[in-house]
Amino acid sequence: MDSSKVQPKLTAGLDLGDKYSHLCLIDSQSGEVIEEGRLRTTPETFRRRFASEQPMRIAIEAGTHSPWVSRLLEECGHEVLVANARKLRLIYANKQKTDEIDAENLARLARLDPKLLYPLKHRGEDSQAYMAIIRSREALVSARTQLVNHVRGAVKSFGGRLPKCPARSFHNKAPEHIPEALLPALGSILATIGSLTERIRDYEQQLEEISKERYPETELLRQVEGVGPLTALTFVLTLENPYRFAKSRSVGAYLGLVPARDQSGERDPQKRISKEGDEMLRKLLVGSAHYILGPFGSDSDLRRHGEKIASRGGKNSKKRAVVAVARKLAVLLHRLWVSGELYDPLYNAHRCGDVAA
Repeated sequence: MDSSKVQPKLTAGLDLGDKYSHLCLIDSQSGEVIEEGRLRTTPETFRRRFASEQPMRIAIEAGTHSPWVSRLLEECGHEVLVANARKLRLIYANKQKTDEIDAENLARLARLDPKLLYPLKHRGEDSQAYMAIIRSREALVSARTQLVNHVRGAVKSFGGRLPKCPARSFHNKAPEHIPEALLPALGSILATIGSLTERIRDYEQQLEEISKERYPETELLRQVEGVGPLTALTFVLTLENPYRFAKSRSVGAYLGLVPARDQSGERDPQKRISKEGDEMLRKLLVGSAHYILGPFGSDSDLRRHGEKIASRGGKNSKKRAVVAVARKLAVLLHRLWVSGELYDPLYNAHRCGDVAA
């Protein structure tokens, strides 16, 4: 938040509920509660309540309704702080937790120091709509995986075993290996798997068109082997504005790919990655890292970095290598996006004269 802004005379906390939301309005100078109440969680009600108000600072929690609510309130001229719910221990550790108390706590934290809310920035409406396509595809992929596993398990229970094959061709290759006694039970499941595969393909075509028409910068990211159209578009939609980050290395922390910290005095234990930020993008980057380090990955700085970490041995060394490559990949993609440079997979090796190693 820009510290040069003058704090509005009023600060509000808005605890968003599915049907009703609770409002607490306090005086920014004295901290005195001016108004408490509830209103329906609908665009019409919110616009009617806040459109004619003088500009105020309004704190809400990140959740299902927060994207559209934050956009609407900003259109009404208010400063909106979207609080990171996972960080607000003051609210969730409160043994006297009520919606009214949550709204007041949000207002008081916003009045005292907005940084205490760990404010988030929601995507724009277009980005949110495109991300909905990506998440819908992911839901279908998850459903297909569950059905494929169901079929494989049923065949195993009859003493059979289905051959390995990509999920997209499973419905075509599996039937000839299924015991005849199981066909009545699994026929409809296979048809559903085939239908899901078609719908997934439709989504992928939509995303390919969106990338070409609206986000040509994804081509810069797809220069990196292992980064496909889905990962590139998700990266661009999640970050939206690459210039939010002063340094590319900050992207790794933003996506939860750096170790969490729990330092206290002399105590500073090594912890696992924080897993903050967008979970889907983090999984996609880890998937790309697996490809880069896998049998089909070409020689590159990323691959060499992962192999160096894996060669140290020890418990979970391969997992650490994958995460490390995913983190470096996130930094690299941001750098390519900002600079528009042609990607050289062995850039560091060329600088060190170690190409043949």
